[in-house]
Amino acid sequence: MAGRTIAIGDVHGCFDAFVALVEVLAIGPDDTVVALGDYIDRGPNSRGVLDLLLALTGRCRLVPLLGNHEEALLDALRDKEQLRRWLTLGGADTLRSYGWVPGGPRRALADWIPRSHREFLATCRPYHETSTHIFLHAGYVPELPLGEQPALALRWRVTDATVAAPHRSGKVAVVGHTPQSSGRVLDLGFLVCIDTNCVRGGYLTALDVGSGRVWQVNPSGTLRDCSGDDALNVEGR
Repeated sequence: MAGRTIAIGDVHGCFDAFVALVEVLAIGPDDTVVALGDYIDRGPNSRGVLDLLLALTGRCRLVPLLGNHEEALLDALRDKEQLRRWLTLGGADTLRSYGWVPGGPRRALADWIPRSHREFLATCRPYHETSTHIFLHAGYVPELPLGEQPALALRWRVTDATVAAPHRSGKVAVVGHTPQSSGRVLDLGFLVCIDTNCVRGGYLTALDVGSGRVWQVNPSGTLRDCSGDDALNVEGR
């Protein structure tokens, strides 16, 4: 039997929620898991989140996308002038998960981040495409092919339901990045946003794009009942 294709929204260091979500999904070797990026920053345990992502590479077909927060960290690793920018995005929370404390020993950024984590982040993809869906961290320019999308759109574009338009491919776009303060998935038909604001007290969301099934857990790892439409915010349909 063909496995599922499951997208997971922005984790942002919410390790307890991520662990609970992975457990309830019962991910197997035939499943494809598309992680939409923003695994790090702001939440309490970015290190644990990256460890779990690495573990998933041996359990399923993991497709990790590059979020703007991972991009900012990689920029800081390449150029120390970019460090302050990353820290303003929540990088200090990530460093704390690696044992950094204010006033502690001064070390180069690469000395805090394990090689396995740096190498994993460096292999994250700009997007993923199937026969029916496109997966992106943030968004897209509707008239451009995926291979010509600017980095600004892929990792920083905010989803605005009032002006959003379908991609030229006609495929359904699954995105994160734009936190839905309601904690509900934004479903426009041609675009689905599953960043449901876990790090600010909302939910971490997974979506089976084949069946449309949604799973949500809160930051402490408690599963939300998504058997009805409670997890969905459907607009323009």
